[in-house]
Amino acid sequence: MSTKLSIVGGGGLVGSCTAFALQNCGTVREIVLIDVNQDLAQGQALDLKHCGPLLADQIVRTGCARDYVDSDIICITAGLRRQPNESRLDLINRNTQLFRGILAEIQAVGTKPTAIVLVVSNPVDLLTQLATQTLDLPANQIIGLGTQLDTIRFRSILAGQLQVPPSQVSALVLGEHGDSMVPIWSSATIAGLPIDKFHNWSTQLASLALEQTKKSGAEVIRTKGGAGFAVGVAIADVVESIVLDQKRILPVSSLQFGKIAGIRDISLSVPTVVGRSGVADHLALSFWPVEENQLRASAHALRQTWQHMLNTSLR
Repeated sequence: MSTKLSIVGGGGLVGSCTAFALQNCGTVREIVLIDVNQDLAQGQALDLKHCGPLLADQIVRTGCARDYVDSDIICITAGLRRQPNESRLDLINRNTQLFRGILAEIQAVGTKPTAIVLVVSNPVDLLTQLATQTLDLPANQIIGLGTQLDTIRFRSILAGQLQVPPSQVSALVLGEHGDSMVPIWSSATIAGLPIDKFHNWSTQLASLALEQTKKSGAEVIRTKGGAGFAVGVAIADVVESIVLDQKRILPVSSLQFGKIAGIRDISLSVPTVVGRSGVADHLALSFWPVEENQLRASAHALRQTWQHMLNTSLR
């Protein structure tokens, strides 16, 4: 299938890094960069086109809202940047109005009935919830990047602490993409072996890994202004599973219907089967009781903020 993907905020750091990661994958036929700063988007598109001879034979160009009509995937990365001392949830009041405007544009021009909307803007779980309730698309076609990025950061940190190859670390972070994120230690392995059997493993190391994962986004913002490379490959991983209908199990955010830990009516990350139709399934696996309780707590925290957002918008 010849896939067209539009990146809203394509001129920015996240959007342009996403486009570059997708060039390296080569699975998307057409990449459209949409940005209020048209000059920046044009510059990014030109730079990406110059990569073509060594990467992939793709169409890379700038676009506008009209491109939503025939896009197979609409990836929303636009948003105000989080400050180093600001939580992702603190962004909600600053970013919601901007995000509502983007959704209104998508609604106004229309989309394919089969279009997938991939939300990256923060706070991603709540904006995924907003998109699900706003757009005239089935809930399974609205996906938030969720803890996909936290998961790869978590694996990278664990690899460094345990001095093992990052590609051999298998560990999940679920729940909120934020402070109430939940590490799933019950299934964490290295090269298929239980992580807690390694000689240098300890509960102190586990706590440190989680704290570093929570703070790593702010650290990247503090040192270079914002995340780009890691989030770009995290997005490309999700896009590839959609385009190739791989049905891969990914920690992405979507509306819940009570299948996991009884959580419903809020968007957060659980083990999710992702394919061409978007969310194909949520996997109800056996977690440790403490992990289930932490997932419920994460959902509760998000639900409270969601209600606050609704109350604020009604004033």
